[in-house]
Amino acid sequence: MCGIWFSVGVAPDPRFIDIVAHRGPDGRGWETYDSVAGPVALGHRRLAIIDVSDAGLQPMADATGRYHLVFNGEIYNYVELKEELEAKGVRFQSHSDSEVLLASYIHWGEDCLQRFRGMFAFAIYDRRDQVLFAARDRYGIKPLYVHNSAQGIGFGSEIKQLLEMPHVVRRVNLERTYDYLYAGLTDHARDTMFQGVEHIRAGECVKLDLRRWRPGEPLPLLRWYRLPEVGSIDISEAEAAERFRELFISSIKLHLRSDVTIGSCLSGGLDSSAVVAQIDRELAGSGARLNTVSACFEGSEVDESRYIDIVNRATATIGHKTYPDFADVLDAAKTITWHQDEPYGSSSIFAQWCVFKEAHAQGIKVMLDGQGADEILGGYSSAFFYHFRALAAQGRYLELARGLLERKFHNGAGLAEQIRWIDWPRPLAHLLRRSRNMSAPANIDWIASPVWPSHLREKGPFDAMVARDGMEPVTSLGRLCAASLHSNLPMLLHWEDRNSMAHAIEARVPFLDHPLVDFCIGLGDRHKVVGGETKRVMRRGLEGVLPPEIARRRDKIGFQAPEQAWYRGPLKEGMLAGLEETIAQFGDLLDVPRTRQFASEMLAGVRPVDFTIWRLVNMGLWGRTFAVTL
Repeated sequence: MCGIWFSVGVAPDPRFIDIVAHRGPDGRGWETYDSVAGPVALGHRRLAIIDVSDAGLQPMADATGRYHLVFNGEIYNYVELKEELEAKGVRFQSHSDSEVLLASYIHWGEDCLQRFRGMFAFAIYDRRDQVLFAARDRYGIKPLYVHNSAQGIGFGSEIKQLLEMPHVVRRVNLERTYDYLYAGLTDHARDTMFQGVEHIRAGECVKLDLRRWRPGEPLPLLRWYRLPEVGSIDISEAEAAERFRELFISSIKLHLRSDVTIGSCLSGGLDSSAVVAQIDRELAGSGARLNTVSACFEGSEVDESRYIDIVNRATATIGHKTYPDFADVLDAAKTITWHQDEPYGSSSIFAQWCVFKEAHAQGIKVMLDGQGADEILGGYSSAFFYHFRALAAQGRYLELARGLLERKFHNGAGLAEQIRWIDWPRPLAHLLRRSRNMSAPANIDWIASPVWPSHLREKGPFDAMVARDGMEPVTSLGRLCAASLHSNLPMLLHWEDRNSMAHAIEARVPFLDHPLVDFCIGLGDRHKVVGGETKRVMRRGLEGVLPPEIARRRDKIGFQAPEQAWYRGPLKEGMLAGLEETIAQFGDLLDVPRTRQFASEMLAGVRPVDFTIWRLVNMGLWGRTFAVTL
């Protein structure tokens, strides 16, 4: 886990890598080379996790000096790949996964990507042929940004590196900013909220032949990974549960490979608890004990201390708790926003920040968590809407009635509200007097402004992303899971990467091991939601692993802070002041009177508190932090 930089045609300057020194406090490397397209620079900041000796320093060259690597991430199956390469005569000088990655590329070329189980963003420069090859992992766990102009092209782990390039203009990208303010979505498109700064997207690679290609020309991007067909696996519940268990255990085993201390985030929910419980089983008899770190909010409705304690008592873990304080939220937001590069969706990111801060204080360098399980298994409440709509369309009314009643009993979801969102056959739809377009954008008066391109209101950001990426329309739970890997997941991974790396910690996400993801996406909906129960295959597959109280949980709090109590109480004046700072900087994006009224009603209790108020406040803070203009 590190920070990387590579560029072509840009005047070499170590500040491009030193600005992300927090990502790699254990080593620094910087090299430059000549090419017909201009100077080539490779930079690296190292967080030493596997083979912590100097043999793992980068840029790393092969024995011939032809190939040079900078790499951010982990190849978890490096042991198996190393054995395979050694059998073919390859000799290694270190015990690092970086050297295995480099040797894999030299031996198998671009096909090496298909062999990797891990998270990665890397570049390899072939000095002899003047070819630069770069790739990003299947789900975008590790970041890779690019700015490409005739003056030069630069790639970095964080956007702030690219902002140091002399020709980057720090201006708002209106389309992505609209998506953020309207729906809280970021990282769901190729471009970012900064004009001219883009992602190399998840599962993509690029190969630049510098003898022919020049900065400013279109990037020859290739998608090297695609999800399997949704619902393509037809097996029994027992078979699905057993296969899930095997794949999950395999992933946990690989994710425990490390030469430094490993811990785990623990929220008390199903996903993080599954990770902790299985790690505890893997460590049994070794004498090692897992450290867990949890954010707790005493006396709050979002506090999950009860469930956290259940997991810690049921395992041999050493539990650590942090208690995020509302008094620190706005001050910490200044630092967090700088690390995040783009505005973030809610103050729950502050709670996650506190978890990694505590982990660092405990000397933990690697943290596992449950990120990704909700996306691949339909764990969000929206999963019910799509599942119920499919049941109604198929005329499976008994199953539908069971699901509606169980959600009301276990989650308190009102029947009328649930029924309103179901795509009923036409006669029933007319009877129930509801709109049939669940995803049509709401009329948000406060965001009304002539500045926005007119086409943005034609579809909501989610539907626009589905169409833009050429995905099938989201008409079922399975298709929602696939789409969520493009929409919600990249944003969550972004937040976690920045929060963990700000504290020199490597975050690992075992639910995103690709054999497990491919299996879950391929499973039919009947293995995911049954009645009012989500993640059916996971609950069945991990019977005997999860504490019963956790396995039976039907409520979903998510990783939240007590925002309503904070915003309407001690943070109210600070939130209103923050809103005014946003209006002063970006008022042209808003209907200012309606925005003030909207915020005042939310903070006064006239309307429910949601994440919108934080987005409005954080937008201005982001603009000031990075001197962004319209």
